[in-house]
Amino acid sequence: MSRTVEQKTNLLGFPKPGELIEMTGTHALEASDRAILNLLYQHAHDSGRLLDPAAEWEMPLTSIRQAISKHESSDRLKDCLHRLMHVMVNVVYVAEDRGDWPEQRVVITGLFDFFDVSARELAKRATLKYGLPRKLAPILASSGRWGRIKAEIVCSMTSKYGIALYELVQLKANMERCVETVSMERLRELMGVPPGKYERVDNLMRKVIDPAMLQVNKLSDMSVAIEPRRRHSRAPVHEFDLAWWRKQGDELRDAIRERNRPKFGRMARLRGQVEQLAEDRLGLVNVEVAEKLERMRAEERAKVVAAE
Repeated sequence: MSRTVEQKTNLLGFPKPGELIEMTGTHALEASDRAILNLLYQHAHDSGRLLDPAAEWEMPLTSIRQAISKHESSDRLKDCLHRLMHVMVNVVYVAEDRGDWPEQRVVITGLFDFFDVSARELAKRATLKYGLPRKLAPILASSGRWGRIKAEIVCSMTSKYGIALYELVQLKANMERCVETVSMERLRELMGVPPGKYERVDNLMRKVIDPAMLQVNKLSDMSVAIEPRRRHSRAPVHEFDLAWWRKQGDELRDAIRERNRPKFGRMARLRGQVEQLAEDRLGLVNVEVAEKLERMRAEERAKVVAAE
């Protein structure tokens, strides 16, 4: 059995194989899709039958729906399942049975074999049955790298790029080094950026990297920094320095506290805009109160003058 599959889910999360963390072609998935993907793979791993190509699993729909929304509507869940069924990904692995030298190969596969959903999706006992692609079993059987993924952290994030970056950092969390240089194209692939989108570095930073770092730094147990690199001052950015470290003390407590708060208004809180908005409103109230007091004083003075 592989070292990855032998690992047990614990307080640090479930051991997601590195081959699945680093798979490419996931750009069509949204944040909610990635959250459900992790929930279903964790359930399969914890069952002890992850390496059985014929295995099928079943989960209550309520458990899955609550991970992405507190609403009872199943429309959003249906959309997620459709995307998860139709996306095709590239999974890189090393084949050990190719003669004297191991060979790196790529499997082009779907993420799931099938979904079987209760017809009455809002019934209390409604469930989702699912299976994994047959070709994934031997890849997972030979996996020796994993990152521990916490469902509560993944489900707290609203950015698909944030989830991808979190998983990537978790895969590297226990490495001896804590800084790595990644090419721009490789980073785009690992974070699931759609081909041809955000090709300018400033757009990539503003739309992908900065929001992803914000959510990892404010919601996860890790901190991360990504800096663009150039060959010289006038050269275009061709790679990025990726650094990561574990949170401690107040940073860790603040992240846990935010994960336990509602998602509504989360991005504004993470950016620090909520406090500024509250200060601005307080300032407006103070101005209005001062103006009203001044008008009342003027009216009192006018009455005194009229009485004289």
